[in-house]
Amino acid sequence: MPPPGACLNIMEARHKQKGYGSIPNPEKFFNQDFKNLKQYCLTKGVRYVDDMFPPDGKSVGQGILKPSDLARVKWLRPAQIAPDAEFVVDGVSRFDIGQGVLGNCWFLASIGALTFQNHIFEQVVPLDQKIKENYCGIFHFRFWRFGRWVDVVIDDKLPTINGRLIFVHSKDPNEFWPALLEKAYAKVCGSYTDMTSGTPSEAMMDFTGGVHVCVQLSDTSSDVWGLICRAGKSNTLMSCGTPQGETSANTILPNGLVQGHAYTVTGVKELISQGKVVKLIRLWNPWGKGEWEGDWSDRSPMWNTVSSQDRQKCLSVADDGEFWMTFEDFCKFYTDLDICGLKPDFIDGKSSAQWKTSVYEGRWVAGTTAGGCINNRDTFWTNPQYRIKVEGENSETNGEKNILVSLMQKPDKRNRRLVQNLHIGFSVYLVTKEYKMQSGKFPAIFFNTHLPVARSDKYMNAREVIEFLMLKPGEYLIVPSTFKPNETASFILTIHSREETCCYENSNANEQKYEPVEKGTKVKIHQDDENKKTVFRQYSDKYEEVDAEQLQRVLNENILKGDMKSGGFSLDACRSMVALMDTSITGKLNSEEFVRLWNKVTKYKEIFFLTDVSKTGTLSLSELRNAFLASEIRVGDDMLSLMALRYGASSGHMTLECFISLMIRLDCMKKIFKQLSDGKSINLKESEWMYVSMYT
Repeated sequence: MPPPGACLNIMEARHKQKGYGSIPNPEKFFNQDFKNLKQYCLTKGVRYVDDMFPPDGKSVGQGILKPSDLARVKWLRPAQIAPDAEFVVDGVSRFDIGQGVLGNCWFLASIGALTFQNHIFEQVVPLDQKIKENYCGIFHFRFWRFGRWVDVVIDDKLPTINGRLIFVHSKDPNEFWPALLEKAYAKVCGSYTDMTSGTPSEAMMDFTGGVHVCVQLSDTSSDVWGLICRAGKSNTLMSCGTPQGETSANTILPNGLVQGHAYTVTGVKELISQGKVVKLIRLWNPWGKGEWEGDWSDRSPMWNTVSSQDRQKCLSVADDGEFWMTFEDFCKFYTDLDICGLKPDFIDGKSSAQWKTSVYEGRWVAGTTAGGCINNRDTFWTNPQYRIKVEGENSETNGEKNILVSLMQKPDKRNRRLVQNLHIGFSVYLVTKEYKMQSGKFPAIFFNTHLPVARSDKYMNAREVIEFLMLKPGEYLIVPSTFKPNETASFILTIHSREETCCYENSNANEQKYEPVEKGTKVKIHQDDENKKTVFRQYSDKYEEVDAEQLQRVLNENILKGDMKSGGFSLDACRSMVALMDTSITGKLNSEEFVRLWNKVTKYKEIFFLTDVSKTGTLSLSELRNAFLASEIRVGDDMLSLMALRYGASSGHMTLECFISLMIRLDCMKKIFKQLSDGKSINLKESEWMYVSMYT
């Protein structure tokens, strides 16, 4: 049984600090341990069958095969398909790959790019795996998935019809690394069907976990050729795409190119032709056939205008899907270029530049931290905020771009095809002199009086939004947001900077101090304790104790009275209060315990009405934050969101009864964890005991 969500969050945060989820120590996908599973199978003398991605119709998915064909699918192991099956035959190459019936050319284009970078390839595809030695039908692959590396375990049963692979296969019938790699990625996506349609950048990011740059080839202002040349010399993967035609079909044009199709960039070269420098780019069609038929294609007479050495080095006449074309034609017939690298060094070509990377995981939560774009003036400030200080002088003098910002949204669905990306973007604001000392979240007035100095080009319903910016030395505020308010999603904000920078999450209560609350918020309790005990005796039993039902009556009839917005304290809430305040462990409250509880209820009731400035009888996000300040409790955005979800209504607002129940729980649990921590029997951070408090 997996640990509860609150404990799981704490465990994941601690594991990440210890390097869990990194390349050397990847996270175990579905908690499957490759070494343990393989050892078990070898010891027992059995072939592995993956029950998390079973060899059946569910793993294939619906829609890519006719029902009649799906019924004919048989899952076979490599040795049942080819007598001399091997994992790798004579090394790996883009020419190994053949596409099946699945429309995942975007994935194959990414694999083609992956084969050029041996170091990255071996990161994704461990090459110490064999089909004949110590074989038990189990394999594993590694992918970067939204901030962490995962190790994905599969069995080697592959879908076939009439003994032939129906999806990706190698052109050598004895080689199986392409089919097994595709199966592992299908498991990550949810099924083979979930791999239909996509962009190469998605898989290339999952192969590298590094830096992604997308270039619109229609943008003549940037040095695209220089960027491609630098990327070609660096450890990068490159792909591109042709524009979609009038239909979604992959129509082959008269010039040989395919509409709406992904290609791999496999080389760049400058040659001398007829006394002039010609910029050439080499592309590969993942279909393994079908090539460009214009200038500099395989049989173009233009190759006769270059030296025999260049012709021998570059030209290969074969219908293998690979071809050359001029850079000008490339920009004319292709729409975009995606480059993914381990580091940003290819961006400016300065090997001396030591880029720094900061990564933050955040979440937009409806009603609390999902404020929408700047059009929503009243709520934009509630979005997560990140403060960055840019050091150095170089960027101010030469005007070069020095900050690369990536905003990636994380899926909330197991199956890739069910994921609906929100329109996301970000804005960058200069922290002016009067706000230098601002601590905690910047208020709405800041955004109403300041314009962003940079922003993402537009809000896009894409997995990732990227912008390369020039920021002069100074302090800035980065605000990621969805276009519409109250849209819930998780995200990863990555900041790559050429200059030395200092970054931190601006609403983290453990790092930021909130401004002091005005003195009027301090609550004093004037009621005499003896009067409270008199009231207590009217409801207590003969032993002068009250149980949860009696407590419910006394609180609702004497303290809340006409202030009940949702019927008063529930019986469950009163049971929780009894459990928290019952120091004598009788399951009931005596008069002393009751008085302490009364005082707390009265205190938090006064704070509630003091901070309910809208006079609605509920606390909104901003009012709830102020209520915590008045209670001298600091909370960050993540905790505020959790509290609103756990104790608030669907609108995100919190009633008096829920607020009091929450505050009493936090107050009591804080004391308990402090005592345990002092005794060294438990070691939890402030944010961690808050997590546990709300879910125990």
